[in-house]
Amino acid sequence: MIEQTLEKMRKMKLYGMLRSFKHATHTQSMAGLTADELIHLLVENEWDERQNRSMERSLRNARFRYKATVEGLDFHPDRMLDKNQLLRLADGGYIKKGENILLTGSTGTGKSYLACALGNQACAQGHKVLYANTNRLLTQLKMAKAEGSSIKEMIKLEKQDVLILDDFGIQPLDVQGRMLLMEIIEDRHGKKSTIITSQLPVNAWYEVIGDQTLADAILDRIVHDAHRLELQGDSLRKKRKINQANL
Repeated sequence: MIEQTLEKMRKMKLYGMLRSFKHATHTQSMAGLTADELIHLLVENEWDERQNRSMERSLRNARFRYKATVEGLDFHPDRMLDKNQLLRLADGGYIKKGENILLTGSTGTGKSYLACALGNQACAQGHKVLYANTNRLLTQLKMAKAEGSSIKEMIKLEKQDVLILDDFGIQPLDVQGRMLLMEIIEDRHGKKSTIITSQLPVNAWYEVIGDQTLADAILDRIVHDAHRLELQGDSLRKKRKINQANL
């Protein structure tokens, strides 16, 4: 009877229940449980199993550049990173409000790592997240547009609770690039959150976008009510190399 039950659990893909039930039968730990306690144990283990699988799937789909966590962030005073502000953001309230986060600072100050840490935290809270290099994403969208599949790709971006646009401003946008960026931002404005990292200060983004009218429209939607963090200090990559050399 037990083997039949285990087989049915396997066929129904109740892997959490299956593992818990097998463990309980092998260790005889079911003997002292009431029916209610046994059901609670099985359901709890199935719930945990599904949550873990969902988290793993979300992390794979997000395609983060770094395996970063909020707990692993460096809050050295030189970085001018407000720990209280960051922990408030890690709570995910900005996502529920559809607010944006703008991370600026020099090369190597940890902008991408911080963005991935916030994205990882959002995944843990059950949100859909996608990381993308800005220039690469716009190039892919241009190709999709030429192939007639851009609508599908834009819908995919719109569905993300958090979209991370990394390394914005590395090169100026062309006409098609700025139109695509406008479409992305317009689709998400007030509904979904976007995290943008850039080496350039926000007031220099007008020049990157190029067209004054479109720049006004895009930045009005991005910057309004955005949480802004400007990272300071020396390059973390340089520090790591120096530390490794001294070992």
